[in-house]
Amino acid sequence: MGRTPRRDLLAGLTVAIVALPLALGFGVSSGLGAEAGLATAVVAGALAALFGGSNLQVSGPTGAMTVVLVPIVAQYGPGGVLSVGLIAGVLLIALAVARAGRYMRYVPAPVVEGFTLGIACVIGLQQLPNALGVPKPEGDKVLAVAWRAVEEFVRHPNWTAVGVALAVAAVMLIGARWRPAIPFSVVAVIAATVAAQLFHLDAAKPIGDLPAGLPAPSLAFLDPAALGSLLAPAVAVAALAALESLLSASVADGMTVGQQHDPDRELFGQGLANLAAPLFGGVPATGAIARTAVNVRTGASSRLAALAHAAVLAVIVFAAAPLVSRIPLAALAGVLLATAVRMVEVGSLRAMARATRSDAVVLVLTAVATLALDLVYAVIIGLLVAGALALRAVAKQARMERISLAPLVPGEDREEEHALLAEHIVAYRVDGPLFFAGAHRSLLELSEVADARVVILRMSRVTTIDATGALVLKDAVEKLNRRGIAVLTSGIRPGQRQVLDSVGALELLRPEGRDFAATPEAIAAARAHLQRTGVLPFPSPRPKPLPAPRPGPASVITEESSR
Repeated sequence: MGRTPRRDLLAGLTVAIVALPLALGFGVSSGLGAEAGLATAVVAGALAALFGGSNLQVSGPTGAMTVVLVPIVAQYGPGGVLSVGLIAGVLLIALAVARAGRYMRYVPAPVVEGFTLGIACVIGLQQLPNALGVPKPEGDKVLAVAWRAVEEFVRHPNWTAVGVALAVAAVMLIGARWRPAIPFSVVAVIAATVAAQLFHLDAAKPIGDLPAGLPAPSLAFLDPAALGSLLAPAVAVAALAALESLLSASVADGMTVGQQHDPDRELFGQGLANLAAPLFGGVPATGAIARTAVNVRTGASSRLAALAHAAVLAVIVFAAAPLVSRIPLAALAGVLLATAVRMVEVGSLRAMARATRSDAVVLVLTAVATLALDLVYAVIIGLLVAGALALRAVAKQARMERISLAPLVPGEDREEEHALLAEHIVAYRVDGPLFFAGAHRSLLELSEVADARVVILRMSRVTTIDATGALVLKDAVEKLNRRGIAVLTSGIRPGQRQVLDSVGALELLRPEGRDFAATPEAIAAARAHLQRTGVLPFPSPRPKPLPAPRPGPASVITEESSR
């Protein structure tokens, strides 16, 4: 942190300016109030910066976490949210100890893109009550709440709130294209607040009174009787915190050269942050992609920038709470609407949709599930569907192809020999994975062989085999044997023998020596089998040629001849 302190401090100041309206907005959206968002940004931001696994990560309240918290607030109240955050912190530390961070790399890109698209839609819908200037309807289903808010606006329109929200969103979106380095979110919020005060825009409802400082640490919110019922929501919060934090850290690595985060340490830092934030009235936190991106773009190179961001927000909490309390809720709604729009990367979505049909299905399904169900359920559904489609694609690579014996028959009379053997021997080459998803389909042709006495299976190109594939192969061999057709194999890899042996498939081959290392050996054994069974005649022995005379002097040869 001592290498480039000036640049890091400037980056931290810039991130704090960007994070202020976001922290306020996400705190309000979560249902715990703007002060909860600020407390989270200060406490969780500082601890995650110190103990996390990324030098450039900026943590705090995020839109994705807000989406999860709204139904928890509706069901359990503010105390339930704080308890859930505490339990989630313990779970994150347990994940770090179990070294679960490495598994983030297995989340497919379409799931992440669909997840992000769904979150953006949910964040936008959550802002409708404040953007329309109507009281927030009861309920935890975002679609239903947004629809009731629209109905209320139709009955009692509030065009002032709509104008403020749209103006703030427009300034942010247009300004980001014009001068990306300027924090237009703060500029727009300040302008909206000043306008509301000067023109007495009573319809633009302000945030309300904020405490001047952080509350003293307390565990008064804990209800031991309710901890059991809060475990499931806590698992969802911990899963989302892990997913979003590791995704954000990966984005930061991709935007820089020479930076590499430690996923397990990042989980540990996020766990500590979520343990501490509820003690000060904060909501669960994660790594924030938007703030982390701003941190990287403004030249941050160490953890000092994220610490400076938390320190600046702490100063605002203690020194400028009365000014912050006058910010119109419609202005914060505009900030979050613009944030939701900027979360959607149209180019990336188009690329995913055009890649393969499976990628498009996973992306759309994950986005719809995020909007209609729950974020964690959406990710699980996306992973399951992506896994099923991937297995289907891999299974299609498994195939069994009938091959010619001509290139494999040794000897001088290859054509004549091949013609004779081809009447009685069939050779198949098995390619790709032989596992549960495709074993039945790939080996179906094997059971239908009717025009041969011997079947040779070339197994050298089998990439993997599981118990299902081994059982299907065993069943096919048994059916052929019952019909009097001998089965020989060649090229079985050592690593695959254990699987075949465990289900008894090799027992069908070992007693009669029908398992060979190379295909020519299997063909020779097949020929011998056909000769023993009388299908092919034994070859007649050929006379051995006389040995050539030894070269030597003529006199020696004459003496030997006479003797």
